[in-house]
Amino acid sequence: MKLGLLTAAFGDRTLEETAAWAAANGYQALEIACWPAGGSERRRYAGVTHIDVDSLEPDDVHATMERHGLAISALAYYPNNLAPDDADREEANGHLRKVVDAAQRLGVGIVGTFVGNDKDRPLPENLQRFRSISPPLVHYAGERDVRIAIENCPMIFSWDEWPGGTNLAWSPAIWDELFSAIPDGNFGLNLDPSHLVWLQIDYERAVSDFGPRIFHTHAKDLEIRADGLYRHGTFSAGMGWQVPRIPGLGQVDWSRFVAALYDVGYDHVLSVEHEDRGFEGTRELVERGFVIARNTLAPLLA
Repeated sequence: MKLGLLTAAFGDRTLEETAAWAAANGYQALEIACWPAGGSERRRYAGVTHIDVDSLEPDDVHATMERHGLAISALAYYPNNLAPDDADREEANGHLRKVVDAAQRLGVGIVGTFVGNDKDRPLPENLQRFRSISPPLVHYAGERDVRIAIENCPMIFSWDEWPGGTNLAWSPAIWDELFSAIPDGNFGLNLDPSHLVWLQIDYERAVSDFGPRIFHTHAKDLEIRADGLYRHGTFSAGMGWQVPRIPGLGQVDWSRFVAALYDVGYDHVLSVEHEDRGFEGTRELVERGFVIARNTLAPLLA
């Protein structure tokens, strides 16, 4: 298993600069952000373009990675692929296809993304929308020998995402529905244990139950703040009490999570996703967060 990072936290750096820093600091792989260049998405840690798929030069990307001895674990684009607005959804779906095309040209086998969700519809309606909208996207990837790895974040961090969040794929029961609708072998999970801590779901059991569907993993930690939970309660869906942290500074037991991954034969990349506000604001703080994550996770990987 290799230690990697999602490049979105290095939004002010080029791919070359990001790769150089990662390699010099003990990382072995990059999950490369591929949002549209000059796009309108301004969500935190979105909108970052380290590979512009509209002007891709595969040889240049490979030369950068080879120069620093790094692998590409996945290409990353996490929009709302079930957005309620038709134009927004078609734009997201269209760019996802371009990212899949880029992955094929680069020889990268995985694209990480979100299923998406209409936050104002009930779950059964969103599942029905998934069944009609998402299969062609997965089939498109399959025809190009690319696997789609969906992240399990509910995407509800602010009141404008309430009540349902903007990503459907947040629980094992829902995963069963998704995989029943799309049983294709190229459709699986980019599993992040921090969201399972938030939702009080056993992440070791999730790994055990869905092992063959785990294509990629995110390493992000989470702290549940008791006072915020007391004041806001679970109906707040986490707002006011769930806090993303750097691995090692939250409540994930990384030795148990990694052990569970080993047990199911996972041998790809553990990709650090930096969303800790305590390590933002300057390059030095962002780097320090990734160093803490490396020191936490590297002793567990081989």
